[in-house]
This record gives sequence, C-alpha cells and structure tokens, in this order.
Amino acid sequence: MAGKFYEAPIDEYLPQNGNRGYRVSRYELELAYRVSANRLTGRAEITAVTTEARTRFALDLGQALSVSKVSVNGIKAAKFAHQHGKLVVTPQQRIPAGGALALVVQYGGTPKPVRGPWGEVGWEELTEGAIVASQPNGAASWFPCDDHPSSKASYRISITTDSPYYAVANGTLLRKQTKSSQTTWVYEQAEPMSSYLATIQIGHYRKHRIGSSHAVPMQAILPARLRANFDHDFARQPRMLEVFSEKFGPYPFADYTVVVTDDELEIPIEAQGISIFGANHCDGRRGAERLVAHELAHQWFGNSLTIRQWRDIWLHEGFACYAEWIWSEAAGGPTADQLARAARHNLAREPQDIVIGDPGPQRMFDDRVYKRGALTLHALRLELGDSTFFDLLREWTIRYRHSSVTTEEFTDLAGHYSLVSLRPLWDSWLLAERLPQLPPYGGASTA
Repeated sequence: MAGKFYEAPIDEYLPQNGNRGYRVSRYELELAYRVSANRLTGRAEITAVTTEARTRFALDLGQALSVSKVSVNGIKAAKFAHQHGKLVVTPQQRIPAGGALALVVQYGGTPKPVRGPWGEVGWEELTEGAIVASQPNGAASWFPCDDHPSSKASYRISITTDSPYYAVANGTLLRKQTKSSQTTWVYEQAEPMSSYLATIQIGHYRKHRIGSSHAVPMQAILPARLRANFDHDFARQPRMLEVFSEKFGPYPFADYTVVVTDDELEIPIEAQGISIFGANHCDGRRGAERLVAHELAHQWFGNSLTIRQWRDIWLHEGFACYAEWIWSEAAGGPTADQLARAARHNLAREPQDIVIGDPGPQRMFDDRVYKRGALTLHALRLELGDSTFFDLLREWTIRYRHSSVTTEEFTDLAGHYSLVSLRPLWDSWLLAERLPQLPPYGGASTA
C-alpha cells in the first residue's frame, strides 16, 4: 500500500492518532528488553470488537519498530503495511460489524520516543534502564495500539529483562520468574486504561512498602541510595491519600506505586496506578511535595476519569493543580483560597490570550491551563459552598469511575448542585480569554 492511511480525525488536537472501525477491550503484551543494547522485541495480542464492516484496520505503531508477522482471528500471515506511524492490517475474510477482531502482532527494534510539538514522548533510555512517559501520544513507541485517550482497555504486560534490573508495569504483579540471567515480570491491569497511561519502568530499584495500616497498599520502587530522602519527602503521602479519598471519593485502584528513577527528570510522570519521579524530586527537604500531591490526584482525575478529547485537558490538570491547594490547606500550609488568589494575581500578569476550555494542541500543556483550571474550580467552590462543592466532586468521580469524560458532562452535573445558572461562570472561566475576578471569600474552609 502506497501513501498515508487517511481517516477523519478522532481528535483534532492529534489528528494522526486513534483509529476507527473497532473498540479494543484488552491488550496482552509479551515483551523482552535488553538494556545494554536498547533492544525491544514484542508480541501484542489485541482483542477488539468491530464497529463497522471494513476491508482493513489500522493501529498506531512508531516507525522505529519493525513488524515481522500479523495474524487476524487465528488466520496467520495477514497482509499488512507499516508506514507513517500506522500499521494497516487487511484481514483475509471480511468481518461484519459487531464481529470479533483478534490481532496478534510480532515486532521488534530499537524503541525511540515519538517526536511532536510537546517534545519527545514514549520509551526512553535511562543511564541504567528505561522509562516510559507517553502523554499524549507516545504509547505507539513501544506497542501497537489505538493511541487515543477515549480508547480504554484492560492489560496484561509481561516484561523480560536482565536479572539485575527491577521491571515495573501497571497493575498487580501476578508472578516473577528468573531463568538464567533473565527475569520475567507479569502484571495485570484489570481496570480500563488509556494507552498513554500504560507504562514500563526498568532500573536498579528496590521495593518497599509505604506505611502499614492504610487501606490502600502503597509502595515505593527506587534506588537504594535515595531511600532516606524518600522516607522523609514522601512520609505524608498516606495522609495525602486519606485527604483526597475524603474530598474526591474512594481511591479508584487496588494500590498505588511511586517509582523514583536514578536519573533526574524535568517533571514527574503520570501513569495509571503509578507516578514516576526523578532523583531531583527526592531531595530530602520535601521540595517536591506539591508535585507528589499533583500526581496522586491524577489517579482520580486523568486515570480513572479520562478525557475523551484532548481539548478538555483542564479536567485533568486543573483538578490535579487544585488538589495541590487542597493538600496545602489540609497540611497546615497556605489555604486554597490564599493560593488561588496568589495564582490569579500571577496569571493577571500573563498574556490574556488563551481559552482553557479549548486551548489548542500547541498550548494544551500551557501552565495557564493548569492554574486557570484550578481557579475555575475554586470559583465554583466559592459559588456552591464547601459542602456542596465536595459532594459534587465525589459524585463526579463515582458516577464516571473508569470512564471517559467531557467538560459538558462535568458542567451538566455541576448544574444540578446550584440553584442559579452556572453558565456565566463557565463562560468567563473556560470560554473567554480575559481572566475573570475571583468572587470574595465567604467563610472558613473545611479542606
């Protein structure tokens, strides 16, 4: 097949990503990685249901990886073409709408991050190991997938690597087996997960529990040299989880893991059930505690509730940023209101040229989306009052648990909690460039 594979975009922000004609329900990945050679080989078994009858189906897969074989519904040697980041598969037999689509893809190569407007994302080498940071479109750097946030599926990830290394993936560790110089780690992620939230982390790590009595198991996986700093810097994380569970509703996954790499990272990385920090975030002075709160909050806002379209990213980042302020207040620091007013003061000195409800692909990670998104929530809190506001957040996370969400769904739900129309609030905070004033603060907080 010559030329690119064109279809109507699923998301205007990432028009090349995502695919039509099917819905994935499960990925089973069998991967082997040699750290010294940065060599990845893989077998991906993808279970899906067709949504329309068509002659061919596409998956997202980076060009750094080569496909050796594809089968469809047990029929081997299916025709395929791999160009321009798309693996296009042509089944021998036409599959009707609503039919089973079982794809097996064998592939390998030297994984490289996907380059885009937001830098390089996906699989990257560390000094000793590997890291996966896929937001927004880097999953295709290491496995064939439907790489769009609204495509959520369960996962089983098996990763075989050199025995001195610890390998982490999403979900529960089912088994670990060592043969000769290789160790295989098998993880099961039962809750639906978007492809960009799937991750593998490999390094000279050790695992230890955080706390012992908390209802949600928490563990840390990090180099031994950082243990003392970590124990100080992340000591309040169990309390943080208690605060967020009270404010946002029950923690949405079976457990929570923090990985700290031996390398420095510019920013922490969000994955489902996992947050990844750099050695620089583990300084022994709690210098990154704001980020610890931010990444933990993403388990509710981003991982359990995942946006359907990237234009709604304020639903991830605004909520996670606001969680930083909630934690500060609960921990005896500046109140959420004080932090909100300081943030608004700082934003007022920035250009007033962004609409956070639709910031555009180039600016969807602009810090103004984060801060003004948090301010939107604070303005809503001042409008509704504390009790009603947190009732709304809890219903939001419970009603849409493990689902895809939109801004319209949130604003519609919020409308049920207000006696007056919230349209002026949404219009001014989400849909206008000019930065609104915050309402006056009306009482003591309960955060």
